[in-house]
Amino acid sequence: MEKKKEKTQKYEMDMCSGSILKKMLVFAVPLMCSGVLQLLFNAADIVVVGQFAGSNSLAAVGANTSLINLLTNLFLGMSIGANVLVARYYGAGQQRHLSRTVHTAIVLSIGSGVILTFLGIFGAKQILIWMQTPAEVLDLAVLYLRIYFIGMTGTMLYNFGAAILRAVGDTKRPLYYLMGAGVVNVVLNLIFVIGLKMDVAGVAAATAIAECIAAALVIRCLMREQSGIRLIPKNLRIDRSSFIKILQIGLPAGFQGVIFSLSNVVIQSSINLFGPVVVAGNSASANIEGFIYIAMNALHQATISFTSQNLGAGQYKRLDRIVITGEVCVLAVGLVLGNLAVFFGNSLLGIYSSSPEVIQAGMQRLVVIGTAYAICGMMDVMVGALRGIGYSVVPMIISLIGACGLRLLWIATVFQVPQYHSPSVIYYSYPITWIITLGALIGCYAYLRRKMNQKLAYTAHQTTKEPAF
Repeated sequence: MEKKKEKTQKYEMDMCSGSILKKMLVFAVPLMCSGVLQLLFNAADIVVVGQFAGSNSLAAVGANTSLINLLTNLFLGMSIGANVLVARYYGAGQQRHLSRTVHTAIVLSIGSGVILTFLGIFGAKQILIWMQTPAEVLDLAVLYLRIYFIGMTGTMLYNFGAAILRAVGDTKRPLYYLMGAGVVNVVLNLIFVIGLKMDVAGVAAATAIAECIAAALVIRCLMREQSGIRLIPKNLRIDRSSFIKILQIGLPAGFQGVIFSLSNVVIQSSINLFGPVVVAGNSASANIEGFIYIAMNALHQATISFTSQNLGAGQYKRLDRIVITGEVCVLAVGLVLGNLAVFFGNSLLGIYSSSPEVIQAGMQRLVVIGTAYAICGMMDVMVGALRGIGYSVVPMIISLIGACGLRLLWIATVFQVPQYHSPSVIYYSYPITWIITLGALIGCYAYLRRKMNQKLAYTAHQTTKEPAF
């Protein structure tokens, strides 16, 4: 038993002492690889249908990306709440609260998956019509979405389970599980689409099956744990206190994700006006950008876990160093990967489609987004820092106003001017709103940290003050 306990604990990480940079990189690199593998699920779908089923099938799969994000982000925000709470209790050594939070989070993931399956199956067609999806791809898009959402409970279980493991510093085992599921996904794509001619139904089924496999592996991992994050099926229930705290952190994060996705749905609807070629090019470019984003997002996740653990352990002096380290790392990652994507853009887009028109349409987006993507990463790290130190509503408000609100305003005003009615003008709304939002988040963090330091200094003064006689 002791040997098994040591084996499981070797994946955990003490984030409250030692080198921040080294540990953040050890944490983030497997998370980057995990994110890339998750994106490969969707990339495999797009590549296979683009090469073997045609441009309409490619557009049908790509047109669903923003809608899938819209429907799932509220519930994935709950996984962020679980991550923050687990990390805080782990850092504080509160094993009983830790166990209750883990079991509450898994129950939430199952409920989230069931709700999303219902929404995806019964609401798919109407939502895609509202998004002005081109008529020639509508039926294919509806079919893909309905099959994809059958596996949504598996998707939620994996994401919540992986969030629990990340909270204690374990980013390696979720990577291993996604490797296995990713291989299954690619093999099934080839069998279903090339062998069985199932078109978009085949890639949707392959992705759903792969996500369920990843979920089964991560749940098995939690059940074999010997620490406070061990999952015991008979203990699965909602703990009221843990549930409320997860909601307090997760709901603002989820609503932020929903509104961001809603703005992207509006943008996707605007892109849809330019026809299937532009939709296909936009989808391919967005998929390439997704790999850059997921690499930067690993540092966002690292910042959340590191700040949460250190807050729980009372290591307040390390908080600012964690944020600065995260910002420097994400800036480097964003600049390097974003500009490499632009430099090799034509070749990368050629993987998704052999059509010169689609590649040209994709480059229109990639040039604008890729070169400025580091700013988005820096913005997300600041959001992660604020959530990690206990503020989830504040970054939500700033992000909604600074990014989403201004982006929608841009579409409603600038884009409507005839000479600016083009896809490139839509794409420029991203870097402009990122810059504004990043500035506001930095100012907010500096203000809140100053208030925290003042409160700590006052508390220390009160506890050391001599009693009056």
